[in-house]
Order: sequence, then C-alpha cells, then structure tokens
Amino acid sequence: MGRPFVHQLRVRYAECDPQNVVFNAHYLAYFDAALTEMWRAAFSGGYRGMVEQGLDMVVAEATCRYRTPATFDDLLDVAIGITSLGTTSMHSVLAVTRGDEPVVDGEMRHVFIDLNRRQKAPIPDWLRAALEPWVLPSGASPRPPASSRRA
Repeated sequence: MGRPFVHQLRVRYAECDPQNVVFNAHYLAYFDAALTEMWRAAFSGGYRGMVEQGLDMVVAEATCRYRTPATFDDLLDVAIGITSLGTTSMHSVLAVTRGDEPVVDGEMRHVFIDLNRRQKAPIPDWLRAALEPWVLPSGASPRPPASSRRA
C-alpha cells in the first residue's frame, strides 16, 4: 500500500478575503492542483496524457472541513491519498496543513468518463497501476508524518 502524495504551495494575496484569510472556495482549487501534480508524477503526459487517450474524470462529490484559517504567504502542504479505486470512480482524502497544524480536511469522488461517448468508463489497468503508489491502507490518514514534510 502507498503513501499520500504531497504538493506544496504558498498562499497568494489574491486568494485571501477582506479578513486576510484564504477564501473557502480556493481550497477546492488547491485540491485540484495537488491532484494534477499527482497525475504528472504518476505517468508520462500527466492529466493531458490521460485525456489524449480518450479518458477524463469529473468531480461527483467534494467536501471540506475547515479547521483553522490560512493567511497570505503561508506555506501549505496539500496531501492527497486514494482510498478507493472502484470500477468507474476514485475516492480520495486530502489534508491541507501548515507545518504540523491542520488547516482543511477534504474528500473527493471522481467518476471517469469516456470522452467520445460522454458516459462513465471503467478505470483502465494502466491507470490503476500508475496510481498504486498513492492508494492508502484502509483507515490511513492523508497527513504525512512531520519528518517527511519539506522545509
């Protein structure tokens, strides 16, 4: 079984609201950025390579639990781990942290689609194999141990 994929980003000024905290909707964009980088690490061509093979995925469900605010210039780790690769869907858990401090926890469910038919499609074996490093053991947290985080 795998470990979470971690993408690091810095909060930009434009992502903050008048209270100087990250506006809530930006966390979904952070989730998407981490997912895109995980795809890039998974196989040659990344997300674009998958689409060029006639396969795409759409968000079917997304949740966020806000734990503490992030502010301008904070350095955040966005960790994503896959908890389930079904027949046509993928469930992932996410954790946004600032150092060891939890900022946001999230979950996403994606459904894979055949771009030509615009219908659900089975996850191909090549994609399952490429994502295997980030499939978490049952009940595992997406938060990596503090010692594995980048400084």
